[in-house]
Amino acid sequence: MNIPNIVYDKIIIGIDPGTNVMGYGILGITGKTPSLIAMGVVKLNKFDSHYLRLLRIHERVIGLVEQFLPDEMAIEAPFFGKNVQSMLKLGRAQGVAMAAALSRDIPITEYEPRKIKMAITGNGAASKEQVKEMLRRILVISSDKLEIELDATDALAAALCHFYESTRPVKASGPKSWKDFIVKNPDRVK
Repeated sequence: MNIPNIVYDKIIIGIDPGTNVMGYGILGITGKTPSLIAMGVVKLNKFDSHYLRLLRIHERVIGLVEQFLPDEMAIEAPFFGKNVQSMLKLGRAQGVAMAAALSRDIPITEYEPRKIKMAITGNGAASKEQVKEMLRRILVISSDKLEIELDATDALAAALCHFYESTRPVKASGPKSWKDFIVKNPDRVK
């Protein structure tokens, strides 16, 4: 898929790392408006070797970076499960995706699945289907374009979560009260 002839202020790539399926989503930001550029999955279960899967993740992330030229990456952090071997494999997949982005000087932000779901649906325990539906509504995507594996919409959700987090106003760190202001600024009070 080629990027349409639109100039974006920022492009964010979202990655949902996995050892069987890796999802990706690309968001274009124009002003304060996010829009879908592309999304998809990389199926890895055709590779018998875990190392070949890692190589494919690296190659595909590099390819996406070179194709879409993202400014930032948002990646879903692995959640802690009971199976240590699964966690190790998932951590490796995430690390390889991160290394690919870092090799192209793309800053990365990690988000826990609960935080992503909360940002998109308002519910940190939302289902993948609920996240998908909210993405469809927020980004005004037709249902037929979202007939895709949930790993892709999870990745797109990570990118949208990052957009929300990066555009959130910074909390002022001024004085907590007039008394606090006077104590910190005696020369400004007469």
